[in-house]
Amino acid sequence: MKRVSIAAGIIVNPTQDKVFITRRHAHAHQGGKWEFPGGKIEGSETPQRALLRELNEEVGITAKAVSPFISLDFDFPDKALSLDFFLVSDFEGEPQGCEGQEGVWAPIAELDHYPFPDANDAVLEKIRARF
Repeated sequence: MKRVSIAAGIIVNPTQDKVFITRRHAHAHQGGKWEFPGGKIEGSETPQRALLRELNEEVGITAKAVSPFISLDFDFPDKALSLDFFLVSDFEGEPQGCEGQEGVWAPIAELDHYPFPDANDAVLEKIRARF
């Protein structure tokens, strides 16, 4: 199974008590679950360059401060992923679902109320520990 490389952003509000998340389209892999915005790394893109592009396309922001947060590999029964998550602590614009997806500012203390793909378990654990 070919491994797909993904870059995703953990967009934190200025008071660092909420993160912006989006709901995957029903027809997508892991449809209906929540995720941190991002997407596939294309061609010779670096993970950070892919993240900047994807955040602009998917949620309409220009990231200004981006730092590596966690990298991991995860295998679903039908898909293998290499995931690079970045902390986005400063940005221009107000994030919103630009591709028809629902987007919300979710309180970090309430992330358990949002179903995420299993690939996000380690990410969520690290977010809770850090914030």
